[in-house]
Amino acid sequence: MILYINSCVRADSRTDKIARALLGKYHKEYVELYLPEEDLKPLSKELLDKRTALIEKDDYSDPLFGYAKQFAKADKIIISAPFWDFSFPAILKLYIENIYVTGIVSKYGNDGMPIGLCKADELIFVTTAGGPYIADFGYNYIKTLAIQCFGIKNVRLIKAEMLDIEGADVESILSDVIDKLPQYGTFE
Repeated sequence: MILYINSCVRADSRTDKIARALLGKYHKEYVELYLPEEDLKPLSKELLDKRTALIEKDDYSDPLFGYAKQFAKADKIIISAPFWDFSFPAILKLYIENIYVTGIVSKYGNDGMPIGLCKADELIFVTTAGGPYIADFGYNYIKTLAIQCFGIKNVRLIKAEMLDIEGADVESILSDVIDKLPQYGTFE
């Protein structure tokens, strides 16, 4: 199952346009999780206490763990997230906070290091930027989590940048990125 995590708030999102073109390259159905419409909540003290108590009992049956289970079971993950404030929309961070559940997406080894439990063989991060794209706080954060914590070893970035500079031909920039999608590997 391909899991499409869409954190694009705008209805005419350029990031979503690229992600949907990428999804069209695969010959599989996908499940879309449109984060702006999900009922994601920050981990309050009460919620964190409840989650911790359930984890300690090894009880992952609560709906609280639904997002984490879905993420861990996905064969391939595509995240669309525009470049906002040198990172990505807060709703994506909130989602990550909700899926990072010890015992579902990772566990800790005897040395204290995370061991990934996710099934996905690949995570692709799709983004767009009005100016130059800086991967430090967005893509690199997701890549580090995927590789070091979730066990997803193949992480790729697809980006379109310089979209809002004066005189930019936005449609041409987007088309160039979409036309180059096959270079990112096979889509089976």
